[in-house]
Amino acid sequence: MTQQAAALQTYNNELVKCIEELCSKRDELNRQIKQEEEEKERLQHDIRVLSEKLSRVNESLTQRLAARSTFDRTIAETEAAYTKILESSQSLLSVLKQEAGNLSKATENKYTKTFQSRYTDT
Repeated sequence: MTQQAAALQTYNNELVKCIEELCSKRDELNRQIKQEEEEKERLQHDIRVLSEKLSRVNESLTQRLAARSTFDRTIAETEAAYTKILESSQSLLSVLKQEAGNLSKATENKYTKTFQSRYTDT
């Protein structure tokens, strides 16, 4: 019986050793789980913060794009109006030159006729 008791004691010691190893492995696994849960929480927090920042940037970007569109439209309208002003100015200048030429011819013809009549009558 002593031999059986010794065997039982050996089995018991090995069983306790195995249970302690399993507990140790479980504790290590719990430590790793806790670390990963903490990392998960940090990542989720970072995601929330980044999502909020992304939302603010998207809002700002939308407003800036709308403002740029307004600038583009205003610039295009102003350039078109300015082009019309330039074309009108060019037309006005052309008409003015033509009228000035006509006036000059009319004045020259009167002056020449008056001059000729004064000197040819005498």
